[in-house]
Amino acid sequence: MEAVQNEKGESTRGQISIHTENIFPIIKKFLYSDHEIFLRELVSNAVDATQKLRQLASFGEFSDELGDLKVTVSLDEEAKTITVSDNGIGMTADEIKKYINQIAFSGASDFLEKYKDKTDDKGQIIGHFGLGFYSAFMVAEKVEIVTKSYRANAEAARWTCDGSTEYELTPAERAERGTDIILHIAPDSEEFLNKDRLRGILDKYARFLPVPIEFDGQVVNNTTPIWTKAPADLTDEDYKTFYRELYPMSEEPLFWIHLNVDYPFNLTGILYFPRIKNELRFQREKIQLYSRQVFITDEVKDVVPDFLMMLHGVIDSPDIPLNVSRSFLQADANVKKINGYITRKVADKLNDLFNADRKAFEEKFDDIGLFIKYGILSDDKFWEKAKNFVLLKNTEGAYATLDEYREKVQANQTDKNDSLILLYTTDTKQQHAYIESATRRGYDVLLMDNVIDSHFINALEQKLEKVRFQRVDADTLDKLIDKGLSNESVLSEADQTKLKEVFEQVLDNKMLHVSIEAQPTDELPVTITLPEFMRRMKDMSALSGEQSFYGNLPLTYNVVVNANHPITSKILAEADADAQKSLVKQIYDLALLSQNMLTGADLTAFVKRTVATL
Repeated sequence: MEAVQNEKGESTRGQISIHTENIFPIIKKFLYSDHEIFLRELVSNAVDATQKLRQLASFGEFSDELGDLKVTVSLDEEAKTITVSDNGIGMTADEIKKYINQIAFSGASDFLEKYKDKTDDKGQIIGHFGLGFYSAFMVAEKVEIVTKSYRANAEAARWTCDGSTEYELTPAERAERGTDIILHIAPDSEEFLNKDRLRGILDKYARFLPVPIEFDGQVVNNTTPIWTKAPADLTDEDYKTFYRELYPMSEEPLFWIHLNVDYPFNLTGILYFPRIKNELRFQREKIQLYSRQVFITDEVKDVVPDFLMMLHGVIDSPDIPLNVSRSFLQADANVKKINGYITRKVADKLNDLFNADRKAFEEKFDDIGLFIKYGILSDDKFWEKAKNFVLLKNTEGAYATLDEYREKVQANQTDKNDSLILLYTTDTKQQHAYIESATRRGYDVLLMDNVIDSHFINALEQKLEKVRFQRVDADTLDKLIDKGLSNESVLSEADQTKLKEVFEQVLDNKMLHVSIEAQPTDELPVTITLPEFMRRMKDMSALSGEQSFYGNLPLTYNVVVNANHPITSKILAEADADAQKSLVKQIYDLALLSQNMLTGADLTAFVKRTVATL
């Protein structure tokens, strides 16, 4: 039922034009998941009203003094009210009927339609004065609007609604143009009648609104955050200062990217590369998503590519609505374009840094390598650019691009099948003996100790032709890089069989696979290895945090006995069974010790046995 018309300016009563009698319970429960949003909506509407007035003045349709445009939030704990006031465009009684009573209309939409030929600066209108206004009823048992239009000779009006579908519209007293929204807070929402609670909400949602927001006698926002300015007008210190404002407890960022695009979508913002070292941190400090300087959320999945979720900073796009939902983000074409644009900008920035100062890029790589590797894993378009600047680091601390490293090791580390074998370690201390053996052969060993390197290695093997990665302790070197050559054994086949039987009897462990191999005499007498495939699958299962077939498999180690080491001949020649067993245990425990696998009672027994021989 439409509102009753009264041309004499007297009080009128009516019903709000809606399609259900139960609209307010629905609003209270389901309009937003978090009731604190009411303040964001009302303050945004108030800012909207002031921005509309500023634009009207620029069109020559408002000639009076603008004055100091601002929004004021007031709390009266005794009266149990919260008031949001502005000195913006205001409303007439007829506009209240249109924009407030008829929920289907939006003041901002109508304003933009009217002035679409006069301005392309649509980003200045927040514009949810309609359904967004009704978020007030999530916390209020009664809402009043006292407003006066900017138009000449306009009369002030008061609109009152107690949460039912009935309202009252009466003349009011208001000296200046603008609007007061007065919320009479419901008993179940009295948590909001707290100065610190309101200040916290304003700091969260309104800290960068483009109009001064005053609360408790102070302006609580920065109206011109640096992402709204041109990069040419900003210094490095400006960017660092803003970062400290966003994340006061964080280390200084490595560098940043200033985003600014107006076609085919609107987007501004600043993304910072933090110092993260070797940690996957998605939750500590997040990227903040804004719409026309109004904070929306810090859950930016789908807007920002997965591999860049560890970045910090701000993204602002008027193409993303304030009442954004996950389903909207997943389906919206502009969001997908924004995602692709951010990926491209990050890749270009990293490429520029690499080409401009290779040394400085290498110094930062321990921090940014995680981003780059994650990007290569998750985005083929990013890989096309990143393959030119992703770096491999060896155990000597030297960096090389993929092409540079291939050229460096190809001659010495190509196997009989013409595959390039890239040796790597995940722990230079634990795998030191294996690294040392490899370097004696003239092989280079990469350091792959990044938290996602097990996945990164798999990705490179798929993307690079005839390249395989092998951890230095995955097998003996002659098998890791099989060049089709074999070492001659000093032991006969019969002695090798006997030696294997001795080790199997002494070790008596079905999870150990004993083999006798002819190796150089300067290699260890016993080497313990875990097959590359098995270990890599377990590493990847551990990183994913999920139980898997490979993650639950018991480990089967290879025990490789060096047939050419002098001690193996000594074991065969030992007539005393106990002495022979002691020798086998000693060199096996030494191999365990070199892998950091000797612990507990076995370690104690090894120490006692070693002391006894001194």
